[in-house]
Amino acid sequence: MLYTQETGKTVKCCLCARRCSISDGSSGFCSVRKNQDGILYTLNYGKAVAFGVDPIGKKPLLHFNPGASVVSIAAAGCNFHCQFCDNWMISQGKEVTENSLLPEEIVRLAKEANCQGISYTYTEPTVFMEYVYDTAKLAHEAGFFNTFVTNGYMTHETVKTILPYIDAVTVDFKAAGNPDFYKTVSAVSDVKPIFEALKELKFAGVHIEITNLVIPKMGDSMHQIKCLAKWINDYLGPNTPFHLLRFHPDYKMSALPVTSIECMETAYLVAKGEGLLFTYLGNVPMHVAENTYCPACSEPVIHRNGFKIAQWDITSDMCCKFCGNHLPIKGKYYP
Repeated sequence: MLYTQETGKTVKCCLCARRCSISDGSSGFCSVRKNQDGILYTLNYGKAVAFGVDPIGKKPLLHFNPGASVVSIAAAGCNFHCQFCDNWMISQGKEVTENSLLPEEIVRLAKEANCQGISYTYTEPTVFMEYVYDTAKLAHEAGFFNTFVTNGYMTHETVKTILPYIDAVTVDFKAAGNPDFYKTVSAVSDVKPIFEALKELKFAGVHIEITNLVIPKMGDSMHQIKCLAKWINDYLGPNTPFHLLRFHPDYKMSALPVTSIECMETAYLVAKGEGLLFTYLGNVPMHVAENTYCPACSEPVIHRNGFKIAQWDITSDMCCKFCGNHLPIKGKYYP
């Protein structure tokens, strides 16, 4: 899907914002799309490298069908080369598994596991778009919702293609979208396409939650976090859930320390100061900033213990039990 012919047998991939120009016999940056005699083929279709059943809060999606269970699925490849990737063995690996798990099988397994949705995650779903597209279409037909966990580096063509079948997205930022960080640590030259894709998704009514990885020394600028929070407020709205994620060392950045609690709490206050009503801390177990608070009366309405909902103080029509304020939670609660 989504490529054009250039001169001779060279093709241009239009799937992600890199728009790789790929000569005959070569692969794109992601390593999983190959030009064979002027035709661009996907090498990872139907070849799952990860499969599991997760709580939707792990995605993290906290304001979309809370309490739901989802089948999580991934194929190999990524259009980023993040030096801190905790899934690097499947995202950065060049080998594509021979294990076959076709779209209809994924939907069947979701039914058997009593899930409510399917999440395309772990690696970058943009680079297994054909696999996502066919699975998501069947999932909708079977009554499941679909969610994307993505770096957001998609073209307009890709957003338009997947829109009919995607219900919610988590877009993962690193270092609050700092362009220099993206160039040096993730091999991404331009962050603008991420923000443009988010605007399109918002305009189309897709549920959006934002995460940002706070990395010590390299990606913990409070000024950058403030700028990202302001952009979210201005373009996506103050009700957009914003998850600040604590960094844990991995892959090529294993020498860095874990982000301090003090840094995480400062980032939390900065984001709240820019008017974001639902800011969360992730990877900080048992912290009060895991909970959801009513912006009208400040009472905790969802108590969480990690990905588990420990207490639910919201009415069936998504209003605060304490003051009656309507809360912007989409879908239904699955206790």
